[in-house]
Amino acid sequence: MIEKNLSNTPHADDGRKPRSDGEQSRERLLHSAIRLFAEQGYANTSTRELAQAAGTNVAAISYYFGDKAGLYRAVFAQYAVDPQVKIARYDQPHFTLRQSLEGFYAQLLAPMLQSGLVRDCLRLWFREVLEPTGLWAREFEQNIRPEHEALTRVLARHLCAPGDSDDMHRLAFSIAAMALQQMIAGDVLRALQPHLLETPQAVELWLARMVDYALAMAEVERQRLHPVPSNDSTDTARGQA
Repeated sequence: MIEKNLSNTPHADDGRKPRSDGEQSRERLLHSAIRLFAEQGYANTSTRELAQAAGTNVAAISYYFGDKAGLYRAVFAQYAVDPQVKIARYDQPHFTLRQSLEGFYAQLLAPMLQSGLVRDCLRLWFREVLEPTGLWAREFEQNIRPEHEALTRVLARHLCAPGDSDDMHRLAFSIAAMALQQMIAGDVLRALQPHLLETPQAVELWLARMVDYALAMAEVERQRLHPVPSNDSTDTARGQA
């Protein structure tokens, strides 16, 4: 089951203390910034637009975040998920390869079951890839690299292969690409076949199928790395028959 554990949106009845006016203004700025930066990009979003969308004034941005760049950095920090938390879902020594792949795809596909806020976070992340502001290098080193290395390590362990081999890196990239395609091209998929993503059950089915496909890819690599030797005498006898 894909766990809905990425949302940071507070609930009215969750027992938390009411937020002060200042805290609410800061939260509204963060939410507005996610949406506008994701839709328009950093360079094309003005502080006036950000303040107007949040129902506050431009001075609030300076007060809480210093400037627009500080607000942009705060958005990434506020909604970031510790990569070690995500890695722990699939890199456990007692997991079977199926269990590891289930955990890997579950943490990648979780945003597809989340609120619009979380999906905007995902769009913002991809916009940063396409239009880097300087945070991309940090994102790469703190999140992308350790997660890729973890998946490569898991595959190598189960396939009895060198952990840093080109074969394992190729396989890890190929397995991850199936989920990334859903994340990047989700709008295209919804336009062509909306029922494939419209319910939690549909996303769960995607996850199950991806695991099956990934296991098949891993099995092809296993057979290539560890071919079963042929029985020469049997082959000869068959050839003579």
